[in-house]
Amino acid sequence: MKRTRIITLLASDHALDNVLIKGWVKTRRDAKDFSFIEVNDGSCLQNIQVVADQGLANFEAIKKLSTGSAIAVEGIMRPSPGKGQKWEVHAASAVIISVAGDDYPLQKKRHTDEFLRTISHLRPRTNKYGAAFRIRSKLSYAIHRFFQERGFAYIHTPILTGSDCEGAGELFQVTALNLENPPKTAGKIDYSQDFFGRPANLTVSGQLEAEMFALALGDVYTFGPTFRAENSNTSRHAAEFWMVEPEMAFCDLSDDMDLAETFVRHLVTYALDHCREDLSLFAEFVDKTLMDTLETVATKSFIRVPYTEALAILNRSGQHFNFEVSFGTDLQTEHERYLAETHFKQPVIIYDYPRTLKPFYMRVNDDGKTVAAMDVIVPRIGEIIGGSQREERLDVLKGRMAETGVPPKDLWWYLDSRRFGSVPHSGFGLGFERLIMLVTGISNIRDVIPFPRTPGNIEF
Repeated sequence: MKRTRIITLLASDHALDNVLIKGWVKTRRDAKDFSFIEVNDGSCLQNIQVVADQGLANFEAIKKLSTGSAIAVEGIMRPSPGKGQKWEVHAASAVIISVAGDDYPLQKKRHTDEFLRTISHLRPRTNKYGAAFRIRSKLSYAIHRFFQERGFAYIHTPILTGSDCEGAGELFQVTALNLENPPKTAGKIDYSQDFFGRPANLTVSGQLEAEMFALALGDVYTFGPTFRAENSNTSRHAAEFWMVEPEMAFCDLSDDMDLAETFVRHLVTYALDHCREDLSLFAEFVDKTLMDTLETVATKSFIRVPYTEALAILNRSGQHFNFEVSFGTDLQTEHERYLAETHFKQPVIIYDYPRTLKPFYMRVNDDGKTVAAMDVIVPRIGEIIGGSQREERLDVLKGRMAETGVPPKDLWWYLDSRRFGSVPHSGFGLGFERLIMLVTGISNIRDVIPFPRTPGNIEF
């Protein structure tokens, strides 16, 4: 008999005479002639109750099942007389697949997030993390669906790269050299003998490569892991994280902001429509304001303000900030959250930032002081998207590279795209983990990625 997922059984509108479920024991309690077993197979938040009676040949063994054990149950599904559950399965047979040891760490009690990070290989079995990663899975699908339905081509950009897109230097270097005895020339490591013949790194962004394909295919996107060797232990930063990066030819900054807003609102709406049960857990136990926040993001048009106006609002606010704001300083999370949560009480797009704050590839505005850049700010998270119109003018791009210390020889191919058929084009990057934090109310990035990579932590 084919196994049926519990989520399918619970959605049934009628009893079933022959079902097979396979899953893990959440809890078990015994009555005189019965054992009631709560089973979950990971397909949904809700368990299904299995009623095992003394007529089963292995009833005594079943009564010894511990939390975390795995079983396969064949039987009939009938309406449950118990509160809070629609159906239960009366076992005709129950096969014990494995028995969890007495030291199984996930007993029926609340565990701290800090403790669960030490057992990241087991934490998906908890209600909270099972729900979080089901939401992550569904939103991954929603991202591809969003772009595919709009005619975007999905591009696999390289993880290994010789360039630094952001110019910040926070790169993980990759080498095949013998680190205990690397070849040297004039006292320096000779990378000509390395695998690629030059220094190589893990990518911080697929943007530059995606631009090349946008200038050929029109509208493209990439969605994959990116890496940043920033020695930061904040709740918003990880060394490995996932980015969604669309690029669009023949588009200016206004088009870019339009797509970014539509994208965020679509994903939040998708979560509300398709993840309602899992969201209910976070709304009850993690953030009581979660559903109101999501409804606001999904339904209200995003406010758009230039950087200079955002500064003026902050300076007039009378609010004490740890970081002062003035033209040429970057907005911190406290500033972003004030704008989105206190002043506007809804998502905000800030645009036209000082050129000194932004990378070389962003288009210089006519004022010469700012670039056509934008950030999407949402309540509780702050920045969730950063994007810009790209600099399509070869002479200006060369000047910006010189200004920011980016060697043209390392990006000769990028310059070629401005020599041969350059057009206005735009794009952005959405931090996928920050999206999951927004949707779930989870406040630490370590808890929305299966196996977090942070300074000093590469376990699992």
